[in-house]
Amino acid sequence: MTKPTDRTAAPAPEPRRLRAQPTIRGGKLRRRWIRAGIAVALFALVLGGAAAWLGFKAGVIKDNLQTTTELVPQLKKQLGDNDRVGAADTVDSLAIHTAAAKAAGTDPLWKVASAIPWVGPNLEAATIVAITADDVVQLAAKPLLGAFESLDWKSLTPTDGAVGLEAINSAAPSVVSAANTIQLSHSRLADIDKSRLLPELANPLTTAQEQLDDLRGTLNVASNTVRLLPAMMGTSEPRNYLLLIQNSAEVRATGGIPGALAVLHVEQGKIQLTTQDSASNMGAFEPAVEVDAAQEAIYTNRLSSYMQNVNMTPDFPTAATTARAMWQLRHPGDVIDGVIALDPSALALVLEATGPVDVGSAIPKGVDVGGLPTKLTSENLVKALLSDVYTNIEEPALQDAYFAEVAKKVFAEVSSGKTSGEKLVTALGKGVEENRIKIWSARVDEQKLLGSQRIGGAISGISVAPAAFGVYFNDGTGAKMDYYVKRTVQLVRQCSAGGYGQYTARITLTNTAPADAATSLPKYVTGDGVYGVTRGHVATNVVAYGPAQARTQAARVNGKSTPVGSFSHDERPVGVIRVDLAPGQTTTVELDFAKVVQSSPAHLDVTPTVQDSADVILPAEAATNCTTPAQ
Repeated sequence: MTKPTDRTAAPAPEPRRLRAQPTIRGGKLRRRWIRAGIAVALFALVLGGAAAWLGFKAGVIKDNLQTTTELVPQLKKQLGDNDRVGAADTVDSLAIHTAAAKAAGTDPLWKVASAIPWVGPNLEAATIVAITADDVVQLAAKPLLGAFESLDWKSLTPTDGAVGLEAINSAAPSVVSAANTIQLSHSRLADIDKSRLLPELANPLTTAQEQLDDLRGTLNVASNTVRLLPAMMGTSEPRNYLLLIQNSAEVRATGGIPGALAVLHVEQGKIQLTTQDSASNMGAFEPAVEVDAAQEAIYTNRLSSYMQNVNMTPDFPTAATTARAMWQLRHPGDVIDGVIALDPSALALVLEATGPVDVGSAIPKGVDVGGLPTKLTSENLVKALLSDVYTNIEEPALQDAYFAEVAKKVFAEVSSGKTSGEKLVTALGKGVEENRIKIWSARVDEQKLLGSQRIGGAISGISVAPAAFGVYFNDGTGAKMDYYVKRTVQLVRQCSAGGYGQYTARITLTNTAPADAATSLPKYVTGDGVYGVTRGHVATNVVAYGPAQARTQAARVNGKSTPVGSFSHDERPVGVIRVDLAPGQTTTVELDFAKVVQSSPAHLDVTPTVQDSADVILPAEAATNCTTPAQ
């Protein structure tokens, strides 16, 4: 029998290998999928954890900034109430919350996520807001609070006739630093592209910008004040300021005719009125003082020929330099370092702080003053200076002398030290806010700072809003009838045209003088027809300014088209319309401005008069019947 071979005795191994291979490959695939699944799961966990972490950080930022917003009104109230301890506690709380928001907004994962398209700009904006909020608290609020705590109002109360300036010098670095911080913070927020943000972030950002803009303006004024005041109060060398006491009964663009004049001498904080004069006594200037040709074209050479007319222009630097030149021509020995203008309403604000003053000695000897009060208060001063004085004193020179003596009495009361510095600062601040106090300096560096603020009274430059409108009044009666004129001024935004904005300045004037004003009022008040104006009537030149590059388009008086004098001043369009009002008559003037290129909110400036400014400047309106979108 033949022995079997190995080949026939056992199956071939290769088929077994072929059968086993799929099992081996299936195991590898399963292991790969397991590893991939683990990776995906881990990534999901990381992504989920990152999302949760980012969500947590977003909540931290939102909650802390919300708390910060709620604490700010509390801090403002505490500062207003002079609650220094409470204010310090609130600032400490603010610092804790803004620091927490900043820490969350600068977290490494948050910063990485800020690079992600779409959501990234929102995260980045939140970071900028958080950093800005912390900077405002740490670099502005805390230093300001320190300055506030060190600024003892009693130190600003005059002692021996002098205002102590040590506290202001001490507070100056903190105030200037805080103002710079707010300026940088405002610029940082302004650089954020809100078009890429969600409404939930864009809207609060707009609010924050508006609040910082308001604070920026306030701190810029404070910063310039602490830098200017010590030097301008004669700490390094004596100063002489020409004081223009504006008589609002005969209106001028900056307030009123500067009939009474005096030199205010300051040295080491001590204030003293010295040389006095009157505009009428100075007479005509021939040749006329040199003045900008564009302004002379609008206001004629009367602007540069008579002290009474230097402020027919609303540009106070021009009025001040012209007045200074005239004074020094008539008083060659005087060196004038600056010019200050104020009106009786500003003096009345000062009397709110000081209380009544006795002006019996201000009444010229031998003059029968009838019902002219000898004690002036904040309630009767304006009427006494702008109405009663003309009823009781006929001689113009004596009227001006009375004006000057009253001002001297008020300044003496301020210097007496009887009134707290806090009350005086509040009163003067209100006068500046109402545009009743203006200052110009002959020092270039000081004027640069003054020119950047409202108190400088410029009609162009950085102190003027881009979309600036102005309505100013100049008396055409040649008398004192403006005491009886009531005015309102309103800016109306019309429908846009050709891609440009259009506005109308609407001015309403009413002569409230008695019907028999021609005979019942003194001739000096009515003008007695000397300048061609019927007795009892009031003639006014209404001057309206539009924004730079705009155009005067048309004008109406009581709804009827009327010719308008069209001029230009520092690239701003100027329209002039003359109005004549009989007793009891009301007239409405409308002047249209076209091609307004500025898209920013419009700002309206108006001549301060005997009326409260809030009663004169009415809220702006917008046309509602536009067929195309208004600008």
